[in-house]
Amino acid sequence: MVDDKGKNMKCLTFFLMLPETVKNRSKKSSKKGNSSSSSSSKLPPVCYEIITLKTKKKKKMAADIFPRKKPANTNTTAVQQYHQQNLNNNNTIPAPNWQGLYPTIRERNAVMFNNDLMADVHFVVGPPGGTQRLPGHKYVLAVGSSVFHAMFYGELAEDKDEIRIPDVEPAAFLAMLKYIYCDEIDLAADNVLATLYAAKKYIVPHLARACVNFLETSLSAKNACVLLSQSCLFEEPDLTQRCWEVIDAQAELALKSEGFCDIDFQTLESILRRETLNAKEIVVFEAALNWAEVECQRQDLPVSIENKRKVLGKALYLIRIPTMALDDFANGAAQSGVLTLNETNDIFLWYTAAKKPELEFVSNARKGLVPQRCHRFQSCAYRSNQWRYRGRCDSIQFAVDKRVFIAGFGLYGSSCGSAEYSAKIELKRQGVILGQNLSKYFSDGSSNTFPVWFEYPVQIEPDTFYTASVILDGNELSYFGQEGMTEVQCGKVTVQFQCSSDSTNGTGVQGGQIPELIFYA
Repeated sequence: MVDDKGKNMKCLTFFLMLPETVKNRSKKSSKKGNSSSSSSSKLPPVCYEIITLKTKKKKKMAADIFPRKKPANTNTTAVQQYHQQNLNNNNTIPAPNWQGLYPTIRERNAVMFNNDLMADVHFVVGPPGGTQRLPGHKYVLAVGSSVFHAMFYGELAEDKDEIRIPDVEPAAFLAMLKYIYCDEIDLAADNVLATLYAAKKYIVPHLARACVNFLETSLSAKNACVLLSQSCLFEEPDLTQRCWEVIDAQAELALKSEGFCDIDFQTLESILRRETLNAKEIVVFEAALNWAEVECQRQDLPVSIENKRKVLGKALYLIRIPTMALDDFANGAAQSGVLTLNETNDIFLWYTAAKKPELEFVSNARKGLVPQRCHRFQSCAYRSNQWRYRGRCDSIQFAVDKRVFIAGFGLYGSSCGSAEYSAKIELKRQGVILGQNLSKYFSDGSSNTFPVWFEYPVQIEPDTFYTASVILDGNELSYFGQEGMTEVQCGKVTVQFQCSSDSTNGTGVQGGQIPELIFYA
């Protein structure tokens, strides 16, 4: 018997925070999503039972992770007008001989989308108190999904006029129906996760792949931890890998995000165990305490030091407290109250004593990530009349063929002995500042490059030009690059360079400052 009563099951809802990347997706990423959604995929065997995915905790809405995309200004065709009417359940009976208005079977099927005309089944979709009654056509649904085929034409099929589906959001079910009827993928920030759930449940693989592509394109440090949890729930290894890439490279931003507090305990443990987490251990410790506070509220426990330690359990010992800087430990972890007096005393001895005590905490530092350096010049030089500064800007544009995270720039220093420089570095895309920092570095008078870092690594999308800029204040005479290259292969990443109109100090592709891009990939 195939039914969707879903008794005693928790409905899956979603709550996430919106990044700014949905509006500015690169063209290549968009094309990738379209090609993935239309590529051939081997369907699983016919399923005779609808399996409802369950979750242990209430998920938050995806609208809190992704910004709503502004509608494009397009001409509305007659078919699109029907789509809008049907989305609103505003079913208008077509004129006589309406079939002749549409030349293709896809357009004629599209008229039937969410339309009571000739409907032979209805779905009551959504949790109690939030249901919506949606019409369907068994033949069309069976052609689009092996689950619907089993439901209506399988050996155990029952002839029901109404089927209840309490564990799927109505908007997500409509998005799936639109794909089945119209061959169109219409995803939005506030329904993509729920649509992925529906596509997985009813085995609509191309739609599920499109949802994953949407999530990958929208991924940022603000939502990476929550999406990591969701990707494990939906068994999407590619999305999981992309989440780890962001979490590793932008660990401190990810750990400080609101979404980090919404992950489940298993995901918390996997993050705390991560060897390549690129963050100070005091940041990891503070993030774990923030998670514990929210977890106390989820479990209806008073928010106290004792309960924080209780909900953290053995995960507390995954925090590598002995690897903190002594100041961070003394002023942070030691005074948090979460550690026992014996643990605090033993860790102090670990820092100072020749014979170190045994600790339950992991005591070896995380490896983090090794930054890569893209050097764009083949040689460097200096002359008595250049390279000079005086508050002018050195700037260059670059693009990469894979997503990377820019951590900083390598800069030349003084050609007249040792000197100290003050450097204001910026990274922009289409005039919008994505990262900036003001710091100092010491030049020893050699022709080496000296790293200047952003506060946090900046995510860079492929096939889009970004502008790297620096304003230096210090010894006016310095080394400068020569024989610049327009394209550099750095590991698996290809970097292209072109001149920037922001450059007012002579830096360009052929020569000047900013000889290196420092990045994680």
